[in-house]
Amino acid sequence: MTTDLHKHDPVNSTDGADSADGLAALDGLVAHTVVDGIPALYAPASGKEITAGLFFRVGRADETLATAGLTHLVEHLALHRLGLSDLHYNGATANAYTLFHVTGREEEVVEYLNGVCAGLRDLPMQRLETEKEILRTEAAGRGGGPQQQMPLWRYGAQGYGLSSYTELGTWGLTPDQVRSWAETRFTRDNAVLWITSDRIPDGLDLTLPAGSRFPAPAATSALPVTPAYISGDDGHVVLTSVLRRSTAASVFADVLGRALFKDLRQEGGYSYSAEADYSPRDADFATLTAYADALPQKQDAVVGGFVDTLARLRAGRIEQAELDSARGKLLKMYDTPDLGAATLPSYALSLLLGHRILSPEQHKAELNAVTVQDLRAAAGEAWENALLQVPGRSVDWAGPTLAPQRSTTAVTGTRHQSLEDDDVTLVIGAEGVSLVTPRGPVTVRYDACAAMTTRPDGSRALTGHDGFSVTVEPTLFRGVTPERIAALDAAVPPQAKVPMPAREPDRIPQPRKRASAPPSGGRSTWGWTTALWLVGLLAAVWGLLCAVITADEASAAAPEWDAVAGVWIMELPLVFAAWKVFTARRTRRRS
Repeated sequence: MTTDLHKHDPVNSTDGADSADGLAALDGLVAHTVVDGIPALYAPASGKEITAGLFFRVGRADETLATAGLTHLVEHLALHRLGLSDLHYNGATANAYTLFHVTGREEEVVEYLNGVCAGLRDLPMQRLETEKEILRTEAAGRGGGPQQQMPLWRYGAQGYGLSSYTELGTWGLTPDQVRSWAETRFTRDNAVLWITSDRIPDGLDLTLPAGSRFPAPAATSALPVTPAYISGDDGHVVLTSVLRRSTAASVFADVLGRALFKDLRQEGGYSYSAEADYSPRDADFATLTAYADALPQKQDAVVGGFVDTLARLRAGRIEQAELDSARGKLLKMYDTPDLGAATLPSYALSLLLGHRILSPEQHKAELNAVTVQDLRAAAGEAWENALLQVPGRSVDWAGPTLAPQRSTTAVTGTRHQSLEDDDVTLVIGAEGVSLVTPRGPVTVRYDACAAMTTRPDGSRALTGHDGFSVTVEPTLFRGVTPERIAALDAAVPPQAKVPMPAREPDRIPQPRKRASAPPSGGRSTWGWTTALWLVGLLAAVWGLLCAVITADEASAAAPEWDAVAGVWIMELPLVFAAWKVFTARRTRRRS
């Protein structure tokens, strides 16, 4: 019974009033009450089965890189006692929320919700290590998709950027950490319930500890300037942007998707998929994502067409028909059968995030008020905050700036030369570590270290809040002794350390063998040496002959100096040839 209506913001982004106050606007469509201290929304749906969802305002963005996976782990543990069942249920952990949802008969839904809350009250900690391994297995089989790296480049290795990273917490989280997270985040005051029923079912026991409603995490930034761009894999062009939540912004996303499809697929024939999506991030902002695919030989055309489409919309070259078409599509969503039940998830999420709710009539009024000028403003905002991923090429010509590829500074400390590349040096200092390369340094400061993984063999991998990483492999750098590793361990905050299991000996990296230079006078230069001897000997003999002729003519009564000049002129090409062979031989010996 869920729908994507929440992606089109049936909310008022300009009014900061408490969301609960806005529930009155839903009278006659959605009813609301409180169950065991949890706000509950409900509306009837046709059919014999009902669907329910229990939201908690906690997700991946609330974690740290070192504890990533903590919320997902609680979700798995809470569901364990439910065991095998034909009941359609699951849990989902997103950036800003966790959702337990179920579809079934009333008694089945009651049993599921009661079981979830019982599991949260008393997590089966004996399952902790098993569930950790299950999460690692799940992650190994989960594809990242073409936009996997976009969050880390925009936000860094924290907050909303953590969705780009593996769940490191599945290696080092302790029972106390998991239990404390459940007790403080999965509380009645941090939850919202919704049920597709004309009443709250009997028998619900959603008892949870009291707590606080946590606001969505504040966004961080790893981009000093936008619009910006990064290089990605062949075949994909991706744009993400952050917009203030508004009805006009949601309409613009639909217009952009249609424009990309028309320009890149229908008219250009460059792409098969060309689309755009709008999804709320928190109470005030939403994420706009635009995507187009391309064959390798069409990538330049797709990048150019993609940028041109955005430029057209920013310039206000938007037909009224484009606006009317997008608006009509969104208005049709209100023709959904059982509208109240269909909109429950979106209203519950708005209530959870603290965003004021709009009734269908209010949202329709805002949709009808959107103008072409509003869309132009949204297009400008989208470009101003854009991060563009292109397949291995520059788009400086379009205005975006390349996202930082290196740190701005390096630390001072002990220097450890790479055993593979004389131009690369690892620096371990009192304030952080740096990898110094010809293209610039990469630095992670200890006071801005999001996580450091540790291996028994001495390997350390540090990731900073800005997303930059430095890996310290004692086998690959000169002089990285156990004492230097111990100093590194002492400097990194304990909460950032993530212990990793030992590696098999053949998995510990070893320096690559360097190609040895050919010996002096070896086979690679013998030809040049022979040529030098031949040309040099010829030049010497001819030079001696020139000297004899010059001396002979100088003693004659009537010297023929024109003949002397002629033989010396013939000597010049021989000397020049000898010099060229000599320099070529010397260059060959040095290579």
